[in-house]
Amino acid sequence: MKLPSYLDQTSAVKDRFDRIKSREVILEVKHLGKVYKTAKDETIALQDINFKTHRREFVCVIGPSGCGKSTLVRILAGLESHTSGEVLLDGNPVTGPGKDRGMVFQGYTLFPWLTVINNVMFGLEMNGMSNSEAEREAGLWLDLVGLAKFANSYPHELSGGMKQRVAIARALVNQPRILLMDEPFGALDAQTRAKMQSHLLDIWRNIDITIVFITHDLDEAIYLADRILVLKAHPGEVQELIEVPVPRPRNAEQFNGPEFMATKAHLESLIHPPEPEVDEQEKQVKPNMIRFVNVADNVE
Repeated sequence: MKLPSYLDQTSAVKDRFDRIKSREVILEVKHLGKVYKTAKDETIALQDINFKTHRREFVCVIGPSGCGKSTLVRILAGLESHTSGEVLLDGNPVTGPGKDRGMVFQGYTLFPWLTVINNVMFGLEMNGMSNSEAEREAGLWLDLVGLAKFANSYPHELSGGMKQRVAIARALVNQPRILLMDEPFGALDAQTRAKMQSHLLDIWRNIDITIVFITHDLDEAIYLADRILVLKAHPGEVQELIEVPVPRPRNAEQFNGPEFMATKAHLESLIHPPEPEVDEQEKQVKPNMIRFVNVADNVE
């Protein structure tokens, strides 16, 4: 099957992106850089990262191992400092953690000694909300993620997918402007992961939230995102910001559709570029050189 260009968009998809771009900018990253220094040398993790995220937009970040995806999301969350540039949330500089950002990690990070509802209530109570009001709010969010009947269970009584739904509810209960997710489904089996992707899209459709989602899975990125930020490694730089041409609402049947496959083929070419061709004469010379070096080593 001849694939279309990943740049081709139906009129419905184009109209959707026009609407997204007309919305206010929630997150703006300008010339962001991160350098790790040691006594001997320094490593550039991120270099000149620039992008904007609009209200209620879903952005996925992908890239090869070591491209700085997790470093980027930790900086956005205020959990790690940056070396250069700036991060603006609603026009205000991000200088540390805040309740205007919710964070979900790959690990479940739930308090094992607290029940499900008490895990979700924790942030509200820390921010001064009364116990009864916090319980009411937490119950609403547990109902949204489909776990109301497990409110009094403990984390060890839940499956991996259920734990992540609790983590999502806990991140959203403070009603942040943006939800940051660092490979949240990476530890789940394929079937549970697919269910969680659908759950997340349902949640996103029903509330006013902007999502930045880190993943290494190309299918997951295309299925979830409005746009995909592709980073390249060493140092981590923006390679391309792609508008996903797959129509919404999304479903599993689209994985075999031409728009989906064209986008995946392009992402593959960015993240796993073809090896450069080696000249036939060079192929013949290299083995001879290796044999010569081995002989010389034996003589010594």
